[in-house]
Amino acid sequence: MIDIFWREVEGILESKSLLKHPFYQAWTMGTLTREDLAHYAQQYYQQEARFPRYISAVHSNCPELKTRQTLIENLTHEESGPENHPELWLAFAGAVGASRESVQNAEMNPGTKKCVESFTKLSRGSWQSGLAALYAYEAQQPAVAKTKIDGLKKNYGLDSKAALGFFQVHETMDAWHSESEKQILTEEIRKNPELREEIKASVSEACDSLNALLDGVCETRGIACHN
Repeated sequence: MIDIFWREVEGILESKSLLKHPFYQAWTMGTLTREDLAHYAQQYYQQEARFPRYISAVHSNCPELKTRQTLIENLTHEESGPENHPELWLAFAGAVGASRESVQNAEMNPGTKKCVESFTKLSRGSWQSGLAALYAYEAQQPAVAKTKIDGLKKNYGLDSKAALGFFQVHETMDAWHSESEKQILTEEIRKNPELREEIKASVSEACDSLNALLDGVCETRGIACHN
């Protein structure tokens, strides 16, 4: 039953994969402008800067010490030191022409707002649902990060640490994070099979909200990319 469940989850992730979104396909083909990338950097920062708070909310709601220890490790990776993840994103933004101030003070467009509101809600619901939302994001990041790195090097001539550092970290780190989340969710489902539908629904909503952020970037920039 567990194997069937995870095949269903993987089916959701595959059908709603961020790599299928036309914005990322345009990234891969090199048809985005630097201005498009800068606007994306401004919008995505609004989600990225809040991601540690999503983790913190799930941590706060979770009664299981072992799971909280895993989450606090994830949170530490997100926020510790001068090369914390929001700071790495600001470095990428600078590399594509977006100033620190323009990123930090960017007004969220409707798609970004939908994404942030959805993740905020999911992370503050049941801790299993919140963890499923984290998983929906982090399970996709290794492949997404690799694709972005390849595109930045090949199409935009960007190969500096500032441009690639955020994605290089997520290409490796999120493989570990998502596998840990999967193991925890597996144990929870074994204890309570009724959680299966809740977890699948959370994964699906999280994927939809991430795609909505990209939809919003396309709409604001007038990019012909409808998912």
